[in-house]
Amino acid sequence: MKVENRNRWTRFALISLAIMAVALVMTITGHGLNLGIDFTGGTLMTYNMGQPFEVSDIEAALSENGVSNAQIAAVGDEGTNVQIRISDETNTDDLREAFENKLSEKYSGMAYVDLSRVGAIAGGELVSNAVKSMLWAAALMLIYIAIRFDFFMGLAAVIGLAHDILIMLSFSIILRGIIRIETTYIAALLTIVGYSINNTIIIFDRIRENSHKSALRQLSRVEIVDRSVSESLSRTLNTSITTLITIVTLYILGVDSIKLFALPLIIGILSGIYSSNLINGYVWAALLDKRAVAKKATI
Repeated sequence: MKVENRNRWTRFALISLAIMAVALVMTITGHGLNLGIDFTGGTLMTYNMGQPFEVSDIEAALSENGVSNAQIAAVGDEGTNVQIRISDETNTDDLREAFENKLSEKYSGMAYVDLSRVGAIAGGELVSNAVKSMLWAAALMLIYIAIRFDFFMGLAAVIGLAHDILIMLSFSIILRGIIRIETTYIAALLTIVGYSINNTIIIFDRIRENSHKSALRQLSRVEIVDRSVSESLSRTLNTSITTLITIVTLYILGVDSIKLFALPLIIGILSGIYSSNLINGYVWAALLDKRAVAKKATI
């Protein structure tokens, strides 16, 4: 592989490594993932509002009292009961009094129902199942791509998948002020596992086609990758931008729970575009070139 070609793609890999390094330093210094109540546990307050209510009213009352990460859900068939899950860091007694005084101005029939301590509903089991799902997905993708294309393409695709997940986690640490890790985040993470492989497969298919063309036999593997990425770029951008428009709209117009799903998904999709076009194909070329050098040395 030519030095200039190697440097061209390794620079992009170094950018990713730098982002991961920043996230690692933040984690070591105590500024890691912003875990939500689903992972840390909290207190569950239940109220009967006496009438149908607006979630925005409850969010505003909580926000005035310094609570910004509560989970609010309507319960019951009549739509008048609300459950509010808050972290254990909040002084529940002080919050209750101020919260009830604020909302009783609009909901005069509001009545306190119950207060109970709840554990982390996501916790270790959900994380463990998510990790197992991703490992199974990576293994099956490796097997499929190895059969459909070749083993080194499968390995490069799995490396790209790991890259996208790590970048998504890294930005979640860097942007911990606006990204909170709830159960919806796990859903976004698993969605990216399936989505990020799509563009890589398209480019690998074009690489295979170009590798078999007699007119291109004189090109190096890196040059084949360059050509394949260029030929696939418009299709990749069109499909990805269409998806991004929808998700960005959801983030702008959606409620808090939707935003917690949409923002990590946006980061994951952008990372997938980045890795599939600028890293994965070149990793395949580097792996094959390294094998060729090793074979030559053995001979």
